Amino acid sequence: MDKIFVTRSILNGNVSCPPSKSYTHRAIFISSLARGNSHIINPLISRDTIATIDACRAFGIKIRKRGQELIISGKDTLKIPNDVINVENSGTTMRFVTAISSLVKGGYVVITGDDSIRKRPMGPLLLALKQLGINCFSVRENDRAPIVVQGGGISGKHVTIDGSMSSQFISGILIAGACAKSEISLSVAGKQVSKSYIESTIKVMSKFGAEIKYSRDYKRYYIFNNRYVPTTFTIPGDFSTAALLLSAGTLVGNEITVGNLDFSLPQGDSKILEILKKIGAIISINKKNGTVKTIGTEELDGGEFDLSDTPDLLPVVAILSLKSKKPVRIFGVSHTRYKETDRLRIIASELRKLGVNTKLLPDEIMITSPKKLKNAQLDSHNDHRLFMSFVIAAMLTEKSAVDGVESVDVSYPSFLQDMKRIGAKLS
Repeated sequence: MDKIFVTRSILNGNVSCPPSKSYTHRAIFISSLARGNSHIINPLISRDTIATIDACRAFGIKIRKRGQELIISGKDTLKIPNDVINVENSGTTMRFVTAISSLVKGGYVVITGDDSIRKRPMGPLLLALKQLGINCFSVRENDRAPIVVQGGGISGKHVTIDGSMSSQFISGILIAGACAKSEISLSVAGKQVSKSYIESTIKVMSKFGAEIKYSRDYKRYYIFNNRYVPTTFTIPGDFSTAALLLSAGTLVGNEITVGNLDFSLPQGDSKILEILKKIGAIISINKKNGTVKTIGTEELDGGEFDLSDTPDLLPVVAILSLKSKKPVRIFGVSHTRYKETDRLRIIASELRKLGVNTKLLPDEIMITSPKKLKNAQLDSHNDHRLFMSFVIAAMLTEKSAVDGVESVDVSYPSFLQDMKRIGAKLS
């Protein structure tokens, strides 16, 4: 892996937040199932979303890029792919493609990905699809990719799925289930994590004409027999990425303003705003202009944070702890062990290199930071969110190195350029 050297930095300026990866995935898949032309405005074009575009093209969907929009010519009948679908490193693509493959009229779809994808669990989704009459299996019989799904359409009936590992399983069933032969009732067993991402899925589905009833706790759903209708959908700025930028402003900023934020669409990671206030950061929010400004501070307050619905905030809150005068406890995060990497374990081990005291439990981490951080060589394990967080953390040291430069194109291809532009000292 390539590494970058980071020296102590002070950031200052404006950054336009890149478009949401989560909304881009959902809009591309759903519009691919809507017969006719849809226009996706301001999509994120990154390694993960390109994997989604390529997967939809494999099903016979025509997708064109024109300026700042994608024109997607959706179909209500998907063709059998000519080759294996490779989702690269994208877990969202993997889970959604697996569910959508069941809509192919006949034949088989084979889905795989990189080393990380082939380690990520798929069991709950495969079990749910089998309950819906779909023949699907892991070729290695370990509930992991490569996965084979036989087409033939989804039979409507009641299905129960485990919600404790990933919300993407539920989102995949919802998106594909709207095109089932009849209505589906879905119940979630166990704890439902990342509910905000399911809310985003339902929001995009409704924009394309699908109707779903669901309980307030996101554990029971009724999916009507719908057909998506083409529409124009604008992708909002990504609060998952904004959280990283705002943490940079808080930790090493003079003053940073993050723009291109849309407060009207649900995004769980907008919770970063209340977390920043609770931990003692100085921020000002302008919903009308879609901006948040943060001013750097010498010391933060610490505290306890439940991230069960916002797992992508784990790396952000972890690095905010580096300026906290009191310990930071982050809990409800066992499902972060099934992301691109075991993020919980890696954060604990890498922060120790900086002289930080970390205590790791199955579902939480306690972080106590020293007054002065050590220089270190940090390994992101090629995880994009860990890489970006570790780069920001390294700006608090005199000089450190971070491995995994190539990972940023997964979600924020211009991250390093944007950081340099506002004052980051990177080489």
